[in-house]
Amino acid sequence: MSAYEEALNHFKALLDAQLDRAERIKNAAPAKSYTASTPVTVGLVPGDGIGPIIMDETKRVMDALLKDELAAGTLTLKPIDGLTIERRLELGKSVPADVLEAVKACDVLLKGPTTTPKGGTMESANVTLRRELDLYANVRPVQIPEEGIDWIFYRENTEGEYVLGSQGISPCDDLSMDFKVTTDAGTRRIVRAAFEYARLNGKTSVAIVTKANIMKKTDGMFSRIAHEIAAEYPDIEAEDWYIDIMAANLVNPAIRSRFQVFVLPNLYGDIITDEAAQLQGGVGTAGSANIGGQYAMFEAIHGSAPRMVEQGIQDWANPESLLRALIMLLRHIARTAAADRLEKAVNAASARLKMTGEPGGNTARDFGDAVIAAL
Repeated sequence: MSAYEEALNHFKALLDAQLDRAERIKNAAPAKSYTASTPVTVGLVPGDGIGPIIMDETKRVMDALLKDELAAGTLTLKPIDGLTIERRLELGKSVPADVLEAVKACDVLLKGPTTTPKGGTMESANVTLRRELDLYANVRPVQIPEEGIDWIFYRENTEGEYVLGSQGISPCDDLSMDFKVTTDAGTRRIVRAAFEYARLNGKTSVAIVTKANIMKKTDGMFSRIAHEIAAEYPDIEAEDWYIDIMAANLVNPAIRSRFQVFVLPNLYGDIITDEAAQLQGGVGTAGSANIGGQYAMFEAIHGSAPRMVEQGIQDWANPESLLRALIMLLRHIARTAAADRLEKAVNAASARLKMTGEPGGNTARDFGDAVIAAL
């Protein structure tokens, strides 16, 4: 078989799989909902690198904050080990089968950062989890009160460039191709989630961010569907922006405070939310939610910082991002009062401590102690 024929067969298999996935999205079960009394199992996945350090502090905070629910059994914390880079490389699996089985036995997941091997040898654990759990909405809030900034980003999480990120083709030494995927059903659910959030939270505008002037099929489809759904929300202004201009707008003090809610495809959302988090104070200060109909995963937006481990300074990692993710988790499972308490405590600790990530600054343990004291 020629390289050309192999490439065609490979593409056909990808196409069939994505058509099947699009059909599953259309026929998905209704989303799970929670009340303040719903029993919930929270899976705790430390990850690797600095992950175990910041998870230890977050677990200490959870034990203090949620002690009554933990004692009553309405909330259960389930540690899930085995998602380290060493074990994933040993097994050749981005998420080992036993870890995935344990994750699916939980309602929600609090996850530390995981290392992705370089060189395209293995898919990101996050990409695998988002696909396997169908976590289609990546939600990242960014707040800078002194500048009037209160942003929330709804990033499509299961499509775009990432869904087939490890399944591109190199039919010959002179050519490599990757694939970008946009589906009707996948776009509709992320856009509707963004507009529903805006409606329920009194927001007046949603920025639809694409590169539809260049990516005319995929981003063009995303933009078209977004405006179809926007027409159902006449009290909310829908604005079109290209990703390059929006990246510039976020660092423009003259305009950036006017933005409220953003909805955008996968790759653009990954990049621009890191930019937004840096404006807030760095990726170490921001958490994110990955939400689907049946599962949800909450995590820090930064990586596993192997450099800190190599230098032996992992104890100085900042757990704030994972604690911010925990706040979002608590709101998702209708523990609003606990989320409010934790947010005030984290804000107080963040304002008081100096988290530099290096000896001389405060440690992860210091941050955990400060949050518990503020509680």
